[in-house]
Order: sequence, then C-alpha cells, then structure tokens
Amino acid sequence: MKIAMVASEAAPFVKTGGLGDVMQALPQELSKAKGNEVCLFLPYYKRVKQNAAIVVEAVGSFSIEHSWPESYVGIFRLKSRRKKLQVYFIDNDYYFGARNTIYGDFDDGERFAFFSKAVLAALYYIDFKPDILHAHDWQSAMVPVYMRALYGTWCPNTKAVFTIHNVEYQGWAESSFFGSVLRLPDSFRDAMTFDGAINVMKGAIEISDIVTTVSKTYAEELRYPYYAHRLDGVLRSNWLWGITNGIDTSVYNPATDPALACPFDDMAGKQKNKRALQEEMGLDTASDAPILAMVTRLVGHKGIDLLCHIGKRLMERNVQMVIIGTGERQYEYALSALAREYPGRFAVRLCFDSAVAARVYAGADMYLMPSKSEPCGLSQLIAMRYGAIPIVAATGGLRDTVPAYNPESKEGRGFTFQSYNADDFLGAIDRAVGLYYGDRAQWDALAYKDMCSDFSWKLPAEEYMQLYQEVLSK
Repeated sequence: MKIAMVASEAAPFVKTGGLGDVMQALPQELSKAKGNEVCLFLPYYKRVKQNAAIVVEAVGSFSIEHSWPESYVGIFRLKSRRKKLQVYFIDNDYYFGARNTIYGDFDDGERFAFFSKAVLAALYYIDFKPDILHAHDWQSAMVPVYMRALYGTWCPNTKAVFTIHNVEYQGWAESSFFGSVLRLPDSFRDAMTFDGAINVMKGAIEISDIVTTVSKTYAEELRYPYYAHRLDGVLRSNWLWGITNGIDTSVYNPATDPALACPFDDMAGKQKNKRALQEEMGLDTASDAPILAMVTRLVGHKGIDLLCHIGKRLMERNVQMVIIGTGERQYEYALSALAREYPGRFAVRLCFDSAVAARVYAGADMYLMPSKSEPCGLSQLIAMRYGAIPIVAATGGLRDTVPAYNPESKEGRGFTFQSYNADDFLGAIDRAVGLYYGDRAQWDALAYKDMCSDFSWKLPAEEYMQLYQEVLSK
C-alpha cells in the first residue's frame, strides 16, 4: 500500500507539541508493514534548513499558481537508508525558509494552503500516486480538498483520510479567502463555508473519505458542543473513527534515556532518579514524601486553574511538587508564588527542556493531568513508561489510557476524577497519596505494572491499517 502523510511538524525535524511526536512515530511504524511504501511531507522551515544534522538532497523544483501567478516550490528529500519511508520537505523561502516562526504569523492560512497545494504538485512531480493520502490537523486540511479539486483525474482511486488532533484550531478565514487565496472551483464553496466564513477543517471533514481523531473517547466527545468548538453538527453527520495514539518506546525508554541521572528498569533505579530530581530542583532530600509532577503548558484548559486553587491545601499534605512549563502570565505568577511560599517542597521551572522533562518523569511518583479536555495526551503515557502513576481527569484519551485503580481487584493504571472541579481533583490526589503511604508494596507494584505496559505504536498502526483497508474497499 502506498501511503502519503502530510503534516506541519514531525520530530526530530521540528516539534511544538504532540503532533510532532505522532508524526515521528506513526509513519515509521506504518512503513514496517509488509508491502507498505510511506512518504511524509513537511514544510522546509528555516530551523530545519539551518540544522546541519538534517542532511537532504534536492529532488526538483517548479512553480504553482497560488496567491500570485507563480509561486516557487522546491522539493528536498531526507538522505536516509530507509527505502520504505521517505521524508520530503516543501521549500519556499517566502512562506517558510526565511522565518523563525512555525505558527502564529498573520498569513498562516495562506502559508499552509500553499503547502497543501504544493504537496499535491510534488506527489505528481515524483510520480507517487498514493492509495491513502493522510492529512493531519488544520494546517494540512486543504490537502484532501485540493486533491479532489485539482488532481481527481490523476489519482481517482486515492482515498483521503483526515485526522483531527485538536479541534480547537480549525483554520478560520474571511469569506474572500476562498477566491483570493484558495482559488477553488465554486462548487467547493459550500463545503469550505461555515457561519459565513471559510473554515478549512470543515472543508477537510466534508470532503475526506474518512475522518479520524486521536482517541476513542474524544471521537465520541466531538459530537457534543462542549468539546467540538462549534463543529459538533458537522462531525455528527460524518463518519468519525477514534484511534488512540501511542508513543515511540525507543525514544521514551527509561532504560536507555541518556538524559537521566541513572537509566533504570526497576523501582530501585527509579528511587535513585527521585533523589537526583530532589537535588536538581532544590527539594528536601531527607523526605520520602511522594513527588507530584507536571510537564505542561501553563494554560487553563490543562487544569492549571484547578492546581492553583488547591495549591495551599495540597501543601498541607506531606507531598512535594515539581512543575515544568511556560504559559499564561497569571499561572506563572501564581505557581511561582507557591514555590516561594513553600521552599524545599514546591519547585517551578518556567521553561521547557526535554532533558529536564525526562528527569521529572523519571523522578516523580505521581503525574498530574487535570485537563478540561485532552484529545489523547502523550504525557500520561510517557509518565507511566517512566514509572510515575498518573492522576487524571476522565476525559478524552486520558479516560482511554488510564483506567481507574481498583484497590480490591488491583486493576487499573492510575487515579481519576470525573467532574472538572478542584475538590474532585484533590480527592483523586488524596486517594493516590493514601495508597502511597498505606501500602508501599502495592504502590510499587502499580508503578512497575505501568512501566511494563505496552504504549507503543504497534497496535494503533494496526488499527490505521485496518481503517485504510476498509476505506479502500468502499
């Protein structure tokens, strides 16, 4: 099967969030299946161009009509020995190669519409006619649209798959965007229009053969207004398939992670990392209190408001707290104030560093994810891989990946709360702390069971292959 993947980011080339992790691991796992040929298309950002570790070769160049009569498109291919997985970069200095930013520019809609159109032209240029054309999130949402509008006669049997990683970001534009930038046949206007404006995610949902999202629970949640950010009606009328993400277990491996003070594969090794984390973060090393941790963006929908609300009450318990991340100023101030008030027990680092994050996962006893919504979440999977038991809101992928611990049957992976409020969140923490102090042997057994769970991409990739085969049969 020939599969073309299109996304705005993929580790290790460029990563701003979970999408980058997914696009590093999923194409690689799909390429392992017998008979598959996979190619991944990414923008050729400035930071990729200037990274000497990324060695590419020129494939070709041409012009397409976009906002101007002629817009340059360069195709570069990653030099790699992996014949079944090829990575291509779409080059254009105006849109990508001369800017320091990845997202957030005033013309993001125009930039990523160009990228989507250029990918189709590049597929035609290299003569890679995919069975499956799989686009991810709003930045590549125009890929299935341009395929149908411009390349239907070239690839009439290609099936379009679109995956929603986060429905909050949809690619809105003024209605004039349809004619001035997208330049589509007028027959596509209705699919692209929502509430009098252009919405490129809606267009992808309407035109793709199948729409997926990144967990089974999130697929159900998106049918309701609370989660769908106005697209619930559109999503209810389309076939939505939920496949829960995995993680790259070769990258996230506590037994080989070079960032750790002491690589480990058992609870004795984890205790050494806990002591090292206490020393690094200025926590009391004489204390055996559980370390609660978060590695996150400090924004409201991640549940930081709940944490700030219970901060003082949390410190009445015999626990320590470590938080790594940046975000909204109000939360940075509030958490920094708690760190000043409780030195040796509450540590905050207003930064993001992947090596520090790895040491937090490795040293923490409990990992907090009180998210208001979470399409899938990867942090809870990484935390469990490193032996930190998750305490999560029962929403989206958190609900799918962290079944609640049952003290009688010993089943489950962590501690959950149902209602999004601070008291329920604190109650879940108290249940976890109660097990930690009340039955350390069972606590260690639960942590070790989480470490040994299979969170790899093997099963999700098999589900994607099943989906591809099903849509190709229609």
